[in-house]
Amino acid sequence: MSRTFVGFGFGAIQTGLFLPEVQNSENFDRVVVSEIDPVLVAALRESRGEYFYNIAEKDRVRNVKITGVEIYNPLVNEDRASLIQAIGQASELCTALPSFLLYNQAPASVARLLAEGLKLKKLNLNLPAAVVYAAENDTRAAKRLQRACLSYEIDGFADRVVFSETVIGKMCSIVTDLSRIQKENLRPITEECQRAILVESFNQVFVDEQTPPGFVRGLDQFYPKTDLTPFATAKFLGQNATHATLGFLAEKAGLPYMSDISDHPELVEHGLSAYIKEVGKGLCYQFGQLGEDLFTEHSFAENATLAVQRMLNPFLADPVSRVTRDPIRKLGWEDRLLGAIRLTLQAGVDPIVLLEAARLALDKACLEKNWSDPAEGLSKIWPAADVKEAKIFRDLLL
Repeated sequence: MSRTFVGFGFGAIQTGLFLPEVQNSENFDRVVVSEIDPVLVAALRESRGEYFYNIAEKDRVRNVKITGVEIYNPLVNEDRASLIQAIGQASELCTALPSFLLYNQAPASVARLLAEGLKLKKLNLNLPAAVVYAAENDTRAAKRLQRACLSYEIDGFADRVVFSETVIGKMCSIVTDLSRIQKENLRPITEECQRAILVESFNQVFVDEQTPPGFVRGLDQFYPKTDLTPFATAKFLGQNATHATLGFLAEKAGLPYMSDISDHPELVEHGLSAYIKEVGKGLCYQFGQLGEDLFTEHSFAENATLAVQRMLNPFLADPVSRVTRDPIRKLGWEDRLLGAIRLTLQAGVDPIVLLEAARLALDKACLEKNWSDPAEGLSKIWPAADVKEAKIFRDLLL
């Protein structure tokens, strides 16, 4: 059976995870990408659909070639028409944008484009049913994407389309520093585009088990789960919160790269403590009754230790400044730091390390915004929070 895959965005997750999985599966005959960056579009067309990405192994960096990718710019009318037809023909699709906030944003609404293409499936039953994976690192990304699409197609897509949440633990980045690209032996995306995709080798992806009736996945390497919420929560409030915590601690210590933390055992210990003894207690307390091995004390500690080791991989050369950027978002009422603190407190555990990281994030946010009063800063960061509850956490942070 002929299969088409369509990806939205030509960033690190798309190029370093989904497109390689599509190629490795050998289940797709056509691979299409929607991208509004004219430099990337021109570069991939110049290379005739061939690009490279880099995998940070434990002992080296490995360059990998991907072939056969068609790329179209939805801001160009002819390209947009081609994308709509490809969406109609696709059985699996993936949005991998910098944020879910871009789903319905000018100049090219992904939701509108998707809705126009997916509508074809409802009008022509000979077109395949589809799963749309949302890979925007948000626990409700697929629900947000579906809602945005339904704003253009109110009657929906019958039973022909399922929007799937994803839980992606893989760490990825785009390297634009030419000296770093040369020093670390990174292969640029193409000869015409001097950016490099660098990803870790860890490849576990959880997805929603639900699919359209009779649907068979082409991306059969993923791990379907009936309820993704526990795994999404564990990734966001466990791995992401710990990653940010280590980043802010490393920044305080004046370290340029996350891998430099390995030379500071006390920082490594702080990271493990935040992950295992603080938010880990909260996660096991909340989800331990599900019978999933991840939420047992021993298994969680084992997975957390491996995750911290991955964060410090010297071949990822992850800049601390990248990990600590946008402290306001990371301090958000429903974001990783406060979310991990709240979960830890629910388990009756004192979030000592997590609170230290949150205070450092608040200091950074105040510096960036020229806020002289941290309390006023928190009021701006949490404008819609319950007043009484916000006071509890404001007092903890201050």
